[in-house]
Amino acid sequence: MSRHLVVIGHGMVGHRLVQALRARDAGDAWRITVLAEEDRPAYDRVALSSYVDDWDAGRLQLDGAEFSDDPRVDLRLGAPVVEIDRAARAVRTVTGHVLGYDALVLATGSAPFVPPVPGRDLPGCFTYRTIEDLDAIRAAARGHTTGVVVGGGLLGLEATNVLRGLGLRGHVIELAPRLMPLQVDEGGGALLRRTIEGMGLEVHCGVSVTEVVRHEDGLLLRLSDDTTVHTGLLVFSAGIRPRDELFRVAGLTVAERGGVLVDETCRTSDPAVWAAGECASFEGRAYGLVAPGYAMAETVADRLLGGDATFSMPDMSTKLKLLGVDVASFGDAHGVTPGALEVVHNDPVSGVYKKLVVSDDAGTLLGGVLVGDASAYGSLRPLVGRALPADPGSLIAPAGGAPALGVDALPGDAQVCSCHAVTKNAIEEAVGAGCRDIPALKGCTKAGTGCGSCVPLLKQVLVSCGVEQSKALCEHFDHSRAELFEILRVTGIRTFSALLARHGRGRGCDICKPTVASILASLGSGHVLDGEQAALQDTNDHFLANLQRNGTYSVVPRIPGGEITPEKLLVIAEVARDFALYTKITGGQRIDLFGATVDQLPLIWRRLVDAGFESGHAYGKALRTVKSCVGEAWCRYGVQDSVGLAIELELRYRGLRAPHKIKAAVSGCARECAEARSKDIGVIATENGWNLYVGGNGGFTPRHADLLVSDVDKRSLLTLIDRFLMFYVRTADRLQRTSVWVESLEGGLDHLREVIVEDSLGICGELERAMAAHVDSYADEWRGVLEDPVKLARFTSFVNAPGAPDPTITFRTERGQRVPVPLGVPEVRT
Repeated sequence: MSRHLVVIGHGMVGHRLVQALRARDAGDAWRITVLAEEDRPAYDRVALSSYVDDWDAGRLQLDGAEFSDDPRVDLRLGAPVVEIDRAARAVRTVTGHVLGYDALVLATGSAPFVPPVPGRDLPGCFTYRTIEDLDAIRAAARGHTTGVVVGGGLLGLEATNVLRGLGLRGHVIELAPRLMPLQVDEGGGALLRRTIEGMGLEVHCGVSVTEVVRHEDGLLLRLSDDTTVHTGLLVFSAGIRPRDELFRVAGLTVAERGGVLVDETCRTSDPAVWAAGECASFEGRAYGLVAPGYAMAETVADRLLGGDATFSMPDMSTKLKLLGVDVASFGDAHGVTPGALEVVHNDPVSGVYKKLVVSDDAGTLLGGVLVGDASAYGSLRPLVGRALPADPGSLIAPAGGAPALGVDALPGDAQVCSCHAVTKNAIEEAVGAGCRDIPALKGCTKAGTGCGSCVPLLKQVLVSCGVEQSKALCEHFDHSRAELFEILRVTGIRTFSALLARHGRGRGCDICKPTVASILASLGSGHVLDGEQAALQDTNDHFLANLQRNGTYSVVPRIPGGEITPEKLLVIAEVARDFALYTKITGGQRIDLFGATVDQLPLIWRRLVDAGFESGHAYGKALRTVKSCVGEAWCRYGVQDSVGLAIELELRYRGLRAPHKIKAAVSGCARECAEARSKDIGVIATENGWNLYVGGNGGFTPRHADLLVSDVDKRSLLTLIDRFLMFYVRTADRLQRTSVWVESLEGGLDHLREVIVEDSLGICGELERAMAAHVDSYADEWRGVLEDPVKLARFTSFVNAPGAPDPTITFRTERGQRVPVPLGVPEVRT
């Protein structure tokens, strides 16, 4: 006769326990009753912040969470347990039902910690833990512009990102001296803070909230450093506390810092009672990550079936993207091991901090911290406790200097997936058994189904095993960007929803939506803010301007070739003066106007458009500028009209949407004053015509452009650039610069020359016609907004108060111009 197991709690860990037990219980030794406090089945709380993407709770629900097809599992929602009678081996629910048990598993999880601050219960104060919490925060955010999060750890920064997604600007308050104090060190925390502040958020570290009071239409927070913060709403996300109240009353032994005490078998002080997840305390510590909870669940399932599994000190490694910033830590991240050495690479310019903690002989990896670039996490974390394959400094060197470190460097028993303790050997065995892609590996081994940070390494295993990998753009499309371009071009589909319905699945994401929007723009599908296209755009494209650190925007009118009349200069000067904009001449021979609010953009555009200016597309993945020297008209070394050609090129290719931004330059002689060879398209004058260079770029990893053809006339030059650009637009991957694209082509520059010079594929005529269609259909995007009342309606700071100034945007004066107010500097309101 089967025994009865009662599970209290149906979160991620409780669900995992039931799944593990049912998968192993071939003889149906147990029937299971799950008593859930919430009215919904188990959902992915780790991905809670993604709920704001579409507000569809169903997408977070875990697979099989309802157990509707398993008669051995009785799931009761909205039935929290209010009493445990250990003597009778029974529990009583809030509805009065009493259920006996042969074994009881506690999986009640944790509750948000709310500091004992006076006023913490006022309307406008929230916690960040459940779907219902986010629904309440969303409702309260309407009509407000600022929000404050108390807590600068993992959950706090996730909550901050949610507020940003709701259109709120605000503050992060952290009691510790740095953000994410448990995961990153002082150096990593400093860079993380600097990056987050660069997004327009204010970070307060080393302070706490001492009081919350009602103030006008919001809340006023008094901080321990005697400063005050006014906000529309306050979110507490300052950590968690184990849900152990029920266990204390039942007489189970509870740890000093909370959580029911369990041994290495996850058994409590009562032999019939087990615990797993955040409500359990192992060796006096409760763990707030899902991976230890899953490991506990597996241990309990094994023990209930007579196994000998044990739980040991868990891997606390983490890898996340917080507010768009990659953050990872693993092993002994803080270097507490006696004799440990730290190897650090800190590049605040590029926003990257990397630290490895190694043994005193620098031969063994002990841990590390990665901020800004966590691409090496998947390769480094499995090496913790093992011999390093190379000098530690070289493993965190800047891009281009580090040796290849991938799956081949890992021994077979190294864990690739720490969430589910899956080794490299296990994954290779699954590949050998027929798993040929990531979904198959996930289903077979569970690797990649936790935090997901090991997915890049799973791909490497597949490649190392000789399995060809898909070039799918994302999980919603099995096609690459180039294939989607061809589908849209050939079928005539002109909306994302139609493309998704016929060739994709799901609802789309922040990868495929802007990518398809860019392709549609390349194919001449109307204004980027027309109809459905508007919702697909990135932030900058959505407002046809570049978002700056303090929430304002920059306006960059096109100045082809850098040539401008005095009359037009006067117009720019008057606009900058009248709107109090910061003015800067760029390296691309344009004038940037910084500090415009959303509602000011159309007013500024009107002045500029009426004077003959148009959008410079500084906000888009499109042609930016064509830089030039003064050429033969003025320079004694010039041999061709570089200014005239630069103007012609910029007017020809303006508005061309592409996988990434495009920059070009024309130099009037070999002295190269326009720096043409550092551009995507570089043209250098010769005595006999023009040399064309392609595939260059500056930036973090500079690359000189390659010479494609020499001494061609202007007509031939234009034809070749037409072909080059359209071939790039059609075949490059998402966010792939021309420099990377040229290098990625099979055959490289030689293949490119065969295609666009020798017409080896017979497509040159088609590429030329496509460019001609773009040139003929070009329309200024700023003018398009000004002529359409529907589009104009988007450009208001507040829907309920059009034209009202944004109180969160402040400036100070520096060198005679307004600049954003950094933290700690007195503000000057204008």
